[in-house]
Amino acid sequence: MMKTASRLSQLGAAALLALGALGTAQAQEKFTYMTNWYAQAEHGGFYQAVATGLYKKYGLDATIKMGGPQVNIVQMMAAGQADCVMGSSDLQMIQMREGGVPVTNVAAVFQKDLQVLIAHDDVKKFEDLKGKTILIGSSAQRGYWPWLKAKYGFSDSQTRPYTFNIQPFVADKNTAQQGYLTSEPFAIAKAGVKTTTLMFSDQGYPAYATTVSCMDKTLKARSAAVTAFVKASMEGWKSYLADPAPGNALIKKDNPNMTDEQLAYSVAKLKELGMVTGGDAASMGIGVLTDARAKASYDFLVETKLIDPAKVKLADTYTTSFVKDLKVLP
Repeated sequence: MMKTASRLSQLGAAALLALGALGTAQAQEKFTYMTNWYAQAEHGGFYQAVATGLYKKYGLDATIKMGGPQVNIVQMMAAGQADCVMGSSDLQMIQMREGGVPVTNVAAVFQKDLQVLIAHDDVKKFEDLKGKTILIGSSAQRGYWPWLKAKYGFSDSQTRPYTFNIQPFVADKNTAQQGYLTSEPFAIAKAGVKTTTLMFSDQGYPAYATTVSCMDKTLKARSAAVTAFVKASMEGWKSYLADPAPGNALIKKDNPNMTDEQLAYSVAKLKELGMVTGGDAASMGIGVLTDARAKASYDFLVETKLIDPAKVKLADTYTTSFVKDLKVLP
């Protein structure tokens, strides 16, 4: 692997050159981006960029390939079945890199992580969950759970597996469950249960979410295509939040179980909380990631012993080269 300074310098120079020649990327160059779940509003800007011809505008024949609960998207990218993937968070991709996969975060759509805990309405704050059963997925052990334990004194003994089924939570008032702000709270409300939703990022959880993450070899060999993809995608997100209808039509085509009501709820939440357009994105542009936030995520993983800093250096986990000059302002 090239030295960090040299690597970032080369990526930066390549990205700057590509920014000046976005329209000159090879005509309709094929590019595949793989999402982290079934098609939903949380992926809307990427589908919008397909639907409205933004990728074609920048010379790409782009495909948005749907992921799912049993799909290892990083493994598929490493095998050449995708050019870049949607990291659930930048934390996830840093851990992948520590594990030996040379993947780099190049953009972050959500300025805050949408992860939440959903509790019955007798719970008013995180501290009220001590002693209650908390349903979490296996991936939480390498993400938000160590943060919750350190911050609120929760214990592993109070956890049970979350199976992406809300019924155990609905049936037991002494239970809380993980969720995504734009998804599970809607389903639980439809079931007639009154809840309290507790959002990690409101309490200092550092993660970005919905990243564009690519293999180092792709960034080196296809810098112009990655730059074009990032710019078109962020323009797609701006367009989607203004009028989501084109993107939603493609989302429902890929995921026929998705309803108009769920899509409308999710888009409203994304806008209400400034998930895409708030934070640094308000002044620096949609998709931005910064040195300070990248360091906060890295430091969290080191402090909670989720990564070994001897195995992965901060500067190798991300680059701002593909977003710092885009300025797709809300």
